[in-house]
Amino acid sequence: MAAHKILVIDDSRVIRARVQEMLPKGNFDVLEAKDGVEGLNLIRQEHPNLIMLDFLLPRMSGWEVFQQIQEDATLQSIPLVVMSGRKEEVTEKLPEPFEYFAFIEKPFEKDELMSAIKDAMAGARRRPHMAMVRPPAAPEAGSGSGASSEDMAALKAKVDHLEAEVTKLKHQLGQVLQFIRQKMQ
Repeated sequence: MAAHKILVIDDSRVIRARVQEMLPKGNFDVLEAKDGVEGLNLIRQEHPNLIMLDFLLPRMSGWEVFQQIQEDATLQSIPLVVMSGRKEEVTEKLPEPFEYFAFIEKPFEKDELMSAIKDAMAGARRRPHMAMVRPPAAPEAGSGSGASSEDMAALKAKVDHLEAEVTKLKHQLGQVLQFIRQKMQ
């Protein structure tokens, strides 16, 4: 099994195949989705190391997938390359400069793709981490309201799990960056 997962979400089989051909051969598992619903499901199930997202998709648009990614702190950290044949469709919804993701206009060449991937990874590193939601302060003794110690322990366990997941994702991203740097030399 490949160590790095790249998800290509595009309704064109030709684009999906072309991206796969352009990627450096090696330790990659390229996942494909032909529409936004399938793409979003794969993002949540597979937690890829990179997402390449067409902006115009059937069933759920790339814009809607983008919004879902932005609303989920665990998905925001995944490097993202938005693809479109018409840049104005993207800039209509997302004004430039694109800060935390990369954009590539279709059709594109291998060097443009590799540059967009590098930009997406750099953007993901620049992205500020979502602020952790702090549990409410413990209630005063005898107030009769607030979370039980079991609830607090469960919440702490969830926070610990999420922090471990973030650490793991950072490590995986570092491996992908190192691999791409080696291939580009």
